[in-house]
Amino acid sequence: MSSHVDLVGVLFIIWGILTTLVGLSTLALGVGAVAIITSAGRTGGGQFAASLTAAAFTALASIAIVWGAAHVIVGVPLRTRRPWSRVMALTLGAVDLLLLPYGTALGCYTLWVLLREDGKKAFAVQS
Repeated sequence: MSSHVDLVGVLFIIWGILTTLVGLSTLALGVGAVAIITSAGRTGGGQFAASLTAAAFTALASIAIVWGAAHVIVGVPLRTRRPWSRVMALTLGAVDLLLLPYGTALGCYTLWVLLREDGKKAFAVQS
């Protein structure tokens, strides 16, 4: 079971890095939309659409960057068996179930590994 916990940690790190990269590329699209707004210099429907696009891309990019960073922040201590990281990984994994298809697979695997008795024992506090 130890190797499964390690794999969940590695998968969290990889998922976090990829999600952060997607967030950064989406942020670049938002910056491009802002550039269109400032270069157009005219008012009308195009200006409104570009503003709406810039806001949407920036919001989605921010969410993706935070979500990816959270996975990396949890994935690293998960591999060293920090008890708090198990709880956070279960929380992130449960939400990942909604992110089809890869998040669903990661969420299912995370819940399967960390909710089994072996997974619980791997994070038991030694006294």
